[in-house]
Amino acid sequence: MTPERLGLLWGITVFAGAGARLLAAISGLPGVVLLLLSGLLIGRSGLGLVEPLDLGQGIETIVGLLVSLVLFDGGLNLRLPGDTIKATVLRISLIRLVVSLAAGLLAAHWFAGLGWPVASVYSAIVLATGPTVVTPLVQQIRLASPLGDVLEAEGLVLEPVGAVLALLLLELLVGDLHGWREVALGLFARLGGGVFIGCLAGWVLSEGLKRVGPNSSVGLRLQITLGVLFLLYGLCEWLLPESGLPASVAAGFVVGRRPATEANQLDQLIRELAQLAITMLFPLLAADVSWAELSPLGWGGITCVLFLMLVVRPVAVSLATIGLPLDIRQKLFLGWLAPRGIVTAAVASLFAIRLEQAGVLGAGRLQGLVFLTILMTVGIQGLTAKPLAQALGLLANEDELMQKDALDPANKSLPVLTDSSQ
Repeated sequence: MTPERLGLLWGITVFAGAGARLLAAISGLPGVVLLLLSGLLIGRSGLGLVEPLDLGQGIETIVGLLVSLVLFDGGLNLRLPGDTIKATVLRISLIRLVVSLAAGLLAAHWFAGLGWPVASVYSAIVLATGPTVVTPLVQQIRLASPLGDVLEAEGLVLEPVGAVLALLLLELLVGDLHGWREVALGLFARLGGGVFIGCLAGWVLSEGLKRVGPNSSVGLRLQITLGVLFLLYGLCEWLLPESGLPASVAAGFVVGRRPATEANQLDQLIRELAQLAITMLFPLLAADVSWAELSPLGWGGITCVLFLMLVVRPVAVSLATIGLPLDIRQKLFLGWLAPRGIVTAAVASLFAIRLEQAGVLGAGRLQGLVFLTILMTVGIQGLTAKPLAQALGLLANEDELMQKDALDPANKSLPVLTDSSQ
């Protein structure tokens, strides 16, 4: 591809994303839905102006670096006040890890017709809700605390787990790994190694920011942060593929809690950069979707996704929240909102290429089913999230919004879940 054509590709992509953001601001529609539609419009399914594969192997690096920025921002702002919220996030994550993996495998095989090995990869890819989608939705609909914190934390915990597990199942499928023992060891090594390296990098970064001093410019602190973050991601991917995602979350979490780092000064700039990354990535990855990959799935693919949305997610949340002080309205909303995001799309695109190169049947159907899952969850749940929250009385009132806006971004304290019977 010529440099001129490459520049045009990026120009069209960013312009489409910015246009979607503008339309969302004017219309009040969910931005993530319009970003997805903008990608479909400029990509294979629409005008054919953008072909992500023209970026070559560089697309994997670009997507990875931008996603690491988004996850670092999530870790930087991750708040789990109160033991009840921590228990809720932990139980939802663990139970969904078991229930959703098994149900996704069965649904992809029975309804969508994927072979068992490819169905297992699909189940792992779509395991996690996407913080890149959940966070903008939570911010836009202004959920009453603490539902937003639970939803964001769930995505940040399961997103890296799903990506790493999907990679290991892919390697098992193509013969790079032999047996489930190697898969389990690989999962432990990549997640544990990524979190350890991320925590270490977060400590180093926080110490550096502390020594730079609070009187330094925010721009300098931002440059130091991005330098450490991108080096961290590159090092982790070189040592342990896919470990860069948990490392980014861990690094952000450590920096956000280390004293004297002035993390609140970085928060706004990091968040704006993360939003820019989402604006670029969503149209770019959605542009890779073609109707030729979606149409063969037919009603079987739609049934598979609806089964995950309407049965698996509510059942998993119901099991996870037994005995917790959540009322029925909160459980209903948690059981409904589970959109998939950028990491899911990126992993699906890259894995489909690897499966095709390995000569595995069903690679195109895998990518098509994953993007169908993204389209349906983002579209349906994104459009219904605010009306449902409003109908259930879960939107924050004006006093809560004013109180939340007045809190220090780096030290905000949110209310703990209370027993609805009180």
